[in-house]
Amino acid sequence: MATLRVDIVSPTGSVFKGRARGVRAPGVEGSFEVRFNHAPMIAAFDVGPIIVTTASGDRVVFATTGGFLEVLDNRVTVLAETAEPATEIDVERAREAEARALAALADASPEERERRQAAAERARNRLRIAMSTVGSQSST
Repeated sequence: MATLRVDIVSPTGSVFKGRARGVRAPGVEGSFEVRFNHAPMIAAFDVGPIIVTTASGDRVVFATTGGFLEVLDNRVTVLAETAEPATEIDVERAREAEARALAALADASPEERERRQAAAERARNRLRIAMSTVGSQSST
């Protein structure tokens, strides 16, 4: 089966490198998937999961807070603000972060509301992704 070369990087360094059948990302205008021989493109993505289906068929899920994805010559480069493997998300810490973000949102002034809503959405995203992969098989 034909595969893509996938590199996911964040400010903290390389998060994933390998061959994949496809990469799904939360585009700012809707989710999209890149497969072998996809047309060249650059796309922005938002808070949500990046899902890599490896050459062996395993799904590797990352929680992300946005960034850009480039496709060129069967190579996908993801430049993410953050990209955390779902298997490394501490569910209890994610729950606590969500609770803190929601409490801060409740006390937010009108000027702070948008920033605090974004923080709450990032916390919910991590928790959703962590909970959706509990008991599932993933590998890097």
